[in-house]
Amino acid sequence: MMAQENKNGLEVIPRDSAKIRKIWMTALILLAVTAVEFLLAFTMERGMVLYIIFIVLTIVKAKYIMMEFMHLGDEVKPLFYSIIVPLIFLVWLIIALFREGTDIFLMRW
Repeated sequence: MMAQENKNGLEVIPRDSAKIRKIWMTALILLAVTAVEFLLAFTMERGMVLYIIFIVLTIVKAKYIMMEFMHLGDEVKPLFYSIIVPLIFLVWLIIALFREGTDIFLMRW
């Protein structure tokens, strides 16, 4: 009788505990930053300081997500900075446009 072949082609690979630990660490870091945002949202009064803190924490989370899930942490630094620097300028542009738009709106009245 012939030996039975593995028809589905799957091969069981031993668990890599270092990768699993890294996934859990990533989840915990993102959870901690989100918990800080949640805590600040209900304890601080609304204002420019709170908004700046939220923008900074959002950029930190976006950077970390890009580094881990998009695997840009293993890439060369110019590729990483070609994504982060335009993001920072885009956020600055949005803030500047809101400020200028508010000033123009207030001048009209």
